[in-house]
Amino acid sequence: MRYFIEVAYLGTNYSGFQVQKNANTIQAEIEKAFFIIRKQEVTLTCSSRTDAGVHALQNYFHFDVDGKISPNFLYNINSVLPNDIVVKKIVATKNESHCRFDADSREYKYFIYQQKNPFLKDRAYYFPFKLDLEKLKEAAAVIKEYTDFTSFSKKNTQVKTFNCTIYKSEWLVEDGCLIYNVKGNRFLRGMVRALVATMLKVGRDKISIAQFRKIIESKDCKQAHFAVPAQGLFLVAVNYPENTMP
Repeated sequence: MRYFIEVAYLGTNYSGFQVQKNANTIQAEIEKAFFIIRKQEVTLTCSSRTDAGVHALQNYFHFDVDGKISPNFLYNINSVLPNDIVVKKIVATKNESHCRFDADSREYKYFIYQQKNPFLKDRAYYFPFKLDLEKLKEAAAVIKEYTDFTSFSKKNTQVKTFNCTIYKSEWLVEDGCLIYNVKGNRFLRGMVRALVATMLKVGRDKISIAQFRKIIESKDCKQAHFAVPAQGLFLVAVNYPENTMP
């Protein structure tokens, strides 16, 4: 049987989602907990891979298993998992369902704080420099005009296309944080952090909106900026068509 699981995690202590040799990852912890409870090995497939230090309020994975999962499994696996990972839901689905290919959009938020706050240290980026919010908003609106984001993808990535459809791109101010909120059908490796880092240059008057457009249109990752830390980035939602999830 195939199951979808909804997971949330604080990525601070992990080298991303995907299993790696000699590294602690979200996938490794969940698969290990599954084996402890069921004495059965499973391999998780993720809807959205997250890099080292990136958090998720909602991510989905699927796995195949012999037999049914008991109603007590959710409680049992959470009792085994570390405190910074939680399985929120487990649902049986059709065998042909795929958590990555069936998802029709992903949504991220990047959090920035500008006044020193020890309670945000591991969950947002401390950036104590003057920013022009209106220019940030203008840059965010520009992003929705484009589909090719080659300039904002890290090198050594194995993708067939650099095209992404962006449904939402906006800067918000909430609870003392400056937040970049972006939603699209897919994202490239490092793309959200690169967009944020480059827009911060716009917000500080280091580059103009016209130059920002040229960076996008150059399709050259050497033109973009990537230097914002992982701890500010949250995968906040993965969305599916109504007929996909039970």
